Amino acid sequence: MTETDAPTPPEPARPGGTFRRHRRAWTIAGGAVAVAVLAGAALASGAAVGSPAPSATPTASAAVTASATPTPTPDPRATPAGAPVTSRLRTCSVADLASDSRLASMQAQVMNAATGEVLFDRGGSTPSRAASVMKVLTTAAALKVLGPDYRATTTVVKGSEPGSAVLVGGGDLTLSRLPTGETSAYEGAAHLDNLANQVRTAWAADPSNPPLTKLILDSSLFTGPDWQPSWDTKEQYDGYMSRVTALQVDGDRDDPYSNTSARSDDPVGRAGQAFADQLGGIQAIELGTAPAGAAALGTVQSAPVSTLVQQSLIVSDNTIAEMLARLTAVTAGTGSDFAAIQPAVIAALDSYGVDTTGIVIVDGSGLSDDNAIPPSYLTRLFVTINAREANLGVLYDGLPISGQTGSLSYSDRFTGDASVADGSVHAKTGWIDTGYTLSGVIDSADGTPLTFAIYALGDVSDDAKTAIDALTAGFYSCGDNLSNN
Repeated sequence: MTETDAPTPPEPARPGGTFRRHRRAWTIAGGAVAVAVLAGAALASGAAVGSPAPSATPTASAAVTASATPTPTPDPRATPAGAPVTSRLRTCSVADLASDSRLASMQAQVMNAATGEVLFDRGGSTPSRAASVMKVLTTAAALKVLGPDYRATTTVVKGSEPGSAVLVGGGDLTLSRLPTGETSAYEGAAHLDNLANQVRTAWAADPSNPPLTKLILDSSLFTGPDWQPSWDTKEQYDGYMSRVTALQVDGDRDDPYSNTSARSDDPVGRAGQAFADQLGGIQAIELGTAPAGAAALGTVQSAPVSTLVQQSLIVSDNTIAEMLARLTAVTAGTGSDFAAIQPAVIAALDSYGVDTTGIVIVDGSGLSDDNAIPPSYLTRLFVTINAREANLGVLYDGLPISGQTGSLSYSDRFTGDASVADGSVHAKTGWIDTGYTLSGVIDSADGTPLTFAIYALGDVSDDAKTAIDALTAGFYSCGDNLSNN
């Protein structure tokens, strides 16, 4: 199964099934924490910072133990340049939550976004598949290369043969066959009927034109295979990903109104037939390319990248993510196929000043197991996102919010004890067959901004999401008092 972040219910397919609720009670201890020396035995608690430490054995009564009077964090500006960073004593443990078997092979990292100090780390430097958290990298790159105001343009030009016109795909996979005024799965999308009206008007304005009877379809902006070899084809037929072509309508959905809907084997042909139906009088449809310098008969444009970024993140739309990744590569000049995505996205991400060493990118959506991102990269990138640097405030505003919006508002997210963090987690969800992930920003209970990434990898099932949410809520409750033990 693949992460689509559709609601449960009312999502039509995924996350599907009956979710098993595993309630794990944890409490936050109030009052002062006593440090005592009895019979010559010293008891001390603390945390190593920036490196994994063996998990503490959880008590039967609590999985999280917090100090009510955390020691103030030293002002980092007071530390001389080059001096070692000294961590204060931290006493809030999430060891029990982190050892939940539902997390399978767990990797995680938490950073204090204000100081840059790593508070919790379990395999944080190891690059691994991140599922749909990959969309954070894709959208960050698109905002850098394309900019928030970029719009993909679909054009019709006059063909080289008498009575022919060419429909030229500009990479807008959201273009809709629905009538203008009706909203598809993509609010703000351009509509074919608008384009057809422009073409008929322009065609009729030239009395030398014979009747328009042939439509040529040009999808040459994107090249190479239209399906990433590492993707499972069920993603297409189950309704989570279209074939990647520069010309298609409604993300090639059978049902243009639904986020989750089966896709076809011929998105270009579907778009061409839909446009021919709008034009009327078309007797032949064929594939081809537009002649150089041909006169334009009509154009329509997608919603701006700022809108597309948020649409991709909020419900984890794979089709928009691949659209943005491919347009980023084309605009960056690295190519127009799947192989062109990695160099384009990495170069764009480097501009944000976060080390991209070890990152492997094979797609824009995160559907592939072959993507590899260390959790430590995400915690650092989210510091920049949380600061709304460059255009990254657009990305932050598109993140789902725990218990409130998008894929973190569904019935299986942040429930029970984890609901303590409702409204305080802005994060991107991820789900593929071999892992569940969550990464973003936590506005913690003590006011400390935390950035985090959690990967639950391996033999996982739906209830991994419950364990991830519980651990995230533990980070929320601990705040800057989070212990690495």
